[in-house]
Amino acid sequence: MIYTVTLSPTLDYVVSVDHFQTGAINRTRSEDVFPGGKGVNVSLVLNDLGYLTTAMGFIAGFTGAEIKRLLRVGGVEGNFIQVERGMSRINMKIRSDAETAINGQGPEITQEDIGTLFSRLRFLIDGDTIVLAGHIPPSLPSDMYEQILEFLKGRRLRVIVDAEKELLTGTLKYHPWLIKPNADELGDIFGVRIHSREEAVPYAAKLQNMGARNVLVSLGGDGAVLLTEQGEIFSSDALKGKVVNTVGAGDSMIAGFLAGYLDSDGDYEMAFKEGLCAGAAKAFNLTMTTKKEICYLMRTTSFDIQRKQKD
Repeated sequence: MIYTVTLSPTLDYVVSVDHFQTGAINRTRSEDVFPGGKGVNVSLVLNDLGYLTTAMGFIAGFTGAEIKRLLRVGGVEGNFIQVERGMSRINMKIRSDAETAINGQGPEITQEDIGTLFSRLRFLIDGDTIVLAGHIPPSLPSDMYEQILEFLKGRRLRVIVDAEKELLTGTLKYHPWLIKPNADELGDIFGVRIHSREEAVPYAAKLQNMGARNVLVSLGGDGAVLLTEQGEIFSSDALKGKVVNTVGAGDSMIAGFLAGYLDSDGDYEMAFKEGLCAGAAKAFNLTMTTKKEICYLMRTTSFDIQRKQKD
């Protein structure tokens, strides 16, 4: 089983407004509502690629009920913990001459709620995959991911972590199977600016030395690099297409990478290719990508992937 953990899932309310102005009444030209959060996005893409997942986390109020309903419509099984106080976040995205985001706070999560999460994590078994993705809400301990991995220590799980700064580096001692920083996140960890795939490689290698087994770095229009536990380095330009919306592209890349790895019985190059296609397919669309779009890119892309052994 594949489990995704989104500690504070959202309803994403996405509106388009012509020439948005502050301090004025603005009329929407279009509006959509989607379930959101990094782990939720991974679940949605994996489900469309044919892999069943269980989405976990904390929800509250009428917004939490709608998140659960929309995921059910999308074919994703939810095993969320219902929190008593507050409501699940609404994140508003305003598309206009510039994009504006207003993100909600989320519910108040108690120690009892945390205990309930751990009681459900007890059922993970050897061979399962768990994806820990996104930020930690203010009402949870800042080392929540470390606590989860400490609780699961000793089980042979495929652990994927997509987080920033100390939230990511704190998990490396548990040797996650995959981490996926983007160029900015990788640079922030080491206090540098990364401008190219070549510049990303030594810093990705440092994260491997700190404990990560595989490191996948997305660099937007500059492509991506993958450092594998077998000592290989894969590098590729970005796929060609019109970029419409990059929000969620990293989540789609993780889903595509995992699906490609499982489909190919552990071929990292195939995983890298499907990750590239899934991330690009999302960037080329306003909404989350589909299997049809990913498969189309897999069939039609002339990949130019550079492969070498790490020094």
